[in-house]
Amino acid sequence: MSSFGFKKRTKQAVVAGCAVLTFSVTAHADAFLDDAVAFNGTILHLQTDVPGLIVGAVRDGDTAIAGFGETQPNSGIVPDGDTVFRIGSITKVFAGEMLAHAVARDEVAFTDPATQHLTGRLGDALTRHPPMRLIDLTTHAAGLPREVPRADSPPNDPFATITHDAFADWLDDTDLLFSPGSSIAYSNFGFDLLSTALSEAGSAPYRDLLADRITEPLGMSDTGFDLTETMKYRLMTGHAPDGTPLPNVPSGQIITGSGGLHSTANDLLRWMQWHLGQAGPDAEVRFLDHAVYVQRDAMNMVLSMDESGRMDAMGLGWVAMNPTAQRPFILQKAGALQGQMSYIAFAPNHGTAVFVSINQFDFAAAYAMTEFANAFLATLSGY
Repeated sequence: MSSFGFKKRTKQAVVAGCAVLTFSVTAHADAFLDDAVAFNGTILHLQTDVPGLIVGAVRDGDTAIAGFGETQPNSGIVPDGDTVFRIGSITKVFAGEMLAHAVARDEVAFTDPATQHLTGRLGDALTRHPPMRLIDLTTHAAGLPREVPRADSPPNDPFATITHDAFADWLDDTDLLFSPGSSIAYSNFGFDLLSTALSEAGSAPYRDLLADRITEPLGMSDTGFDLTETMKYRLMTGHAPDGTPLPNVPSGQIITGSGGLHSTANDLLRWMQWHLGQAGPDAEVRFLDHAVYVQRDAMNMVLSMDESGRMDAMGLGWVAMNPTAQRPFILQKAGALQGQMSYIAFAPNHGTAVFVSINQFDFAAAYAMTEFANAFLATLSGY
């Protein structure tokens, strides 16, 4: 049972034309928030018609979660706060926070060249390029491509050929897309270099550092790169665009910075509660993590950063959206992997956050999901 309240599993029929919707609600002290999440989640699920959907929110420290549809085809199991799913590129903002932890501990500086914390063949290959800083890696400004060309992987282990050798091969043979710090282009490659550098700086495997510094202190026992036996029983199945269920596959050893994490709505809302706090021993980390470091208007070009809302600036993996008359200042990040698409956003000045996840590669649904989340976040923030 979650420490945030009791769980109420209920079936409700919602008539909208001919639609009948089954969902679960996790009830908490803020009844208004519970109703708002359930009602708005219902509309989103009817609009997108994805197999499964989870909506969660935080307001003034209280949380609410609602799940819709099924975790697996024909299972009859409605998603809830304990349902496990891949968060894809939301993993990047965990890596950004890990950089903030490393800076607060004086292990690294934002402006350190990556070569200072990457040794061996990777470090040697980087020396043939213009210097890229750790802050360039975490703001997608290092001049690196989205992915590195690699050999085909077996279907049951699709990330197996993402290796440090493949990274070094690219760095040995190919020029950067642009001079570091001059433009922004979305890069999974850059974040996997970042997690490798943080591992070397912290003198421990990155997975262990992330557990020690983020997930274990917050009690996020269902957030990790590998599935425990108990997590496997609560896993939500992803689906291809045509609705075909996709198999569960390992994350591999390398995509620790870019996209390998699994989590649950309960864990992610605990994490959001930490982000929306003010005091505590990690106050400096939170301050560093919520700052913006690269303004859009300082860049020559920005590529692939506006799918979830126009990027005005970049934080430590967070996409920053400036306040308008219709919304507050927002830090947000989307992620997609193996048939799961998720989005998380929070308004640090208003004590509010929204999380949504769907279990199908459906880009129309994904755009609807992020538009819904940004609007819902504005509503919860008093706009």
